[in-house]
Amino acid sequence: MDPVSQLASAGTFRALKEPLAFLRALEVLFAIFAFATCGGYSGGLRLSVDCVNKTDSDLSIDIAFAYPFRLHQVAFEVPTCEGKEREKLALTGDSSSSAEFFVTVAVFAFLYSLAATVVYIFFQNKYRENNRGPLIDFIVTVVFSFLWLVGSSAWAKGLSDVKVATDPKEVLLLMSACKQPSNKCMAVHSPVMSSLNTSVVFGFLNFILWAGNIWFVFKETGWHSSGRYLPDPMEKHSSSYNQGRYHQDSYGSGGGYSQQESLGPASDEFGQQSSGPASFTNPI
Repeated sequence: MDPVSQLASAGTFRALKEPLAFLRALEVLFAIFAFATCGGYSGGLRLSVDCVNKTDSDLSIDIAFAYPFRLHQVAFEVPTCEGKEREKLALTGDSSSSAEFFVTVAVFAFLYSLAATVVYIFFQNKYRENNRGPLIDFIVTVVFSFLWLVGSSAWAKGLSDVKVATDPKEVLLLMSACKQPSNKCMAVHSPVMSSLNTSVVFGFLNFILWAGNIWFVFKETGWHSSGRYLPDPMEKHSSSYNQGRYHQDSYGSGGGYSQQESLGPASDEFGQQSSGPASFTNPI
């Protein structure tokens, strides 16, 4: 039997039923969805410019863009409706910093969650052997919770800028030919942003997962264990008071008993002395 089968038969995978390992497994899946829907995106839009002179028209202007959304580098050519001359334009904006930060957080969160899940399943005894493992796990969980919040918020703002910059109405305003009423400019189709919207949703879901997992990781640390067994001050005071009463009662009962015993021989001795005159007879 191979080692994996032996571990599975021994019930090692029961750790996934615990909240700590179960949430880590969910973090692996949600991190994959987050960076896949954002980092793997590619989209585009199509415009048409119908000039008065039909020979100058261009009814299919394709503009493609993709991750990391350096839109100012996306160039395209459009007709000027003034002969065969064409105008070279580019989209506006640059959301690469927020998009790359979001994907970087997702990738590293995926790697750490995967490694932590493996440790929970196969090396749980080593993990709980001392406080170092849970303490490092707790600190990393807090850091990633903060990074998910910052990254998701930044990417949500970046996505909003991408939507504005790739809006066909905004792009048409960049064309000189569309500023002439005699020319007809229109959008054939707009970019589909559903996967990018999904990436933002998964970003905030990852934040909720990591923030919620802070408590379960904290329970594994020595901070929670030491705080759980701290004695109650009132209980300690009551215990010492009862202990003092016990010693006082023991002393009182012991003293009375000793006093009674010490009186015993004295009374006997006194009885012997008093019995002398009682047994005395007058010879006369």
